[in-house]
Amino acid sequence: MGQVQISQVRKAMDTAVESRDSYVSRPGVLDEALVRFISGDKDEPEWMLQKRLKALELFMMTPVPAWGPDLGRLDMGKIIFYRKPDAKQAKDWRDVPAEIKKTFDALGIPEAEQKSLAGAGAQYESSVIYHRLKGEFERQGVIFEDMDVALHKYPELVKKYFMTNCIPISDHKFIMLHGAVWSGGTFIYVPRNVKVRLPLQAYFRMNAKRGGQFEHTLIVAEEGSEVNYVEGCSAPQFGDERSLHAGCVEIYVGENARVRYSSVENWSTSTFNLNTKRAIVQKNGIIEWVGGNMGSCTTMLYPCSILKGEGARADHLGIAYAGRGQNQDTGAKVYHLAKNTSSNIRMKSISKDGGICTYRGLVKVVKGAKDSRVAAACDALIMDKDSVSNTIPNMDVGEDGVHVSHEARVGRLSAEKVFYLMSRGIKEDDAVAMMVSGFIEPVIKELPLEYAVELNRLIQLEMVGAIG
Repeated sequence: MGQVQISQVRKAMDTAVESRDSYVSRPGVLDEALVRFISGDKDEPEWMLQKRLKALELFMMTPVPAWGPDLGRLDMGKIIFYRKPDAKQAKDWRDVPAEIKKTFDALGIPEAEQKSLAGAGAQYESSVIYHRLKGEFERQGVIFEDMDVALHKYPELVKKYFMTNCIPISDHKFIMLHGAVWSGGTFIYVPRNVKVRLPLQAYFRMNAKRGGQFEHTLIVAEEGSEVNYVEGCSAPQFGDERSLHAGCVEIYVGENARVRYSSVENWSTSTFNLNTKRAIVQKNGIIEWVGGNMGSCTTMLYPCSILKGEGARADHLGIAYAGRGQNQDTGAKVYHLAKNTSSNIRMKSISKDGGICTYRGLVKVVKGAKDSRVAAACDALIMDKDSVSNTIPNMDVGEDGVHVSHEARVGRLSAEKVFYLMSRGIKEDDAVAMMVSGFIEPVIKELPLEYAVELNRLIQLEMVGAIG
């Protein structure tokens, strides 16, 4: 993908399109009437309505977190909590309304599905407007559905896992909000010993100003199964008109199962990204988190792994980029609750033009989790004197028989090395891009190809004029 094509993709991400809505809630209105309307509009069972109402009650009682980045610019009195596009869900891309399809076409969603995906979904505002799974996986019993559809087709399965053990509605302020107004998202169920060899993908798009998006992703991988799921996210630029993303990802990894969850979050700098992701991993199960955080004015995101079974493993790999006016507060949390569990955390960040990147991590090893192994490494690249990088690790080790290591490195882009490359005939911007590409390479190589190319090019474009 060349510079021109990537610039076109970026323009598509940053630009809103004209679209029609069948319902738009009043800005700032978040009350019982709205929650009942959302639940009724989706024809949900009574237990889901009651869960929503309890979440709303908890939200109203709970203060905004006082730690972490400043959330003062997030004006909840202007957010539109439910916006429903005038479009029915389609299984054929040609049936998606033209004005909505325009954005997703530019992002390459249908092309990626045809080439390399087992299934794809696309969410626009509060609704999933496209969803399809390849027949070969349906015949193996794999479920890949819009979360709203799954609630109707598999109510008992959803009820068992939805915001119960993994992420309860009482978890924190913005999960309470999510529990009250969630809409859309993805439900994946992989039966015992079934291995989905191709990735499943969903893309989430906010298009309107002051929007709120609250999609829910729920993945259940039974014993011995494998699945690779990829999410992408974007929203247009609206200047000082702030939007809010407060999604939720719950993953259940069964015994000897393996789940890889990859995401590239390129929300615009008009968006607050307050996302919550967590996995519970049983005996000898593996959870892999691969993430790229490019966008938002403020991000608070710390994927969490609960290693519940003996021999369970978590791998966390991520890159965060903060430019002018951006505060990327990201990291990882791992709880070692059983013997012989292991976690490997490797995070990288780039700060430029006064951007702030913070690694905020927590590793807890409980008494009895003998022979557990923890390796955490944080690498930060600061592009100029105005930018900031912070590392805030928390290691809580309650067992003697474990091996724990943590290292953090912070450095500036070397002007000398850039000059050397230029002396060999390489242009300055290309020299900077080469050095940055080498820095982020461990993350890039773990992403699916189309996402790896996109993330690499987007970061390279941000590096133009980084020196001088």
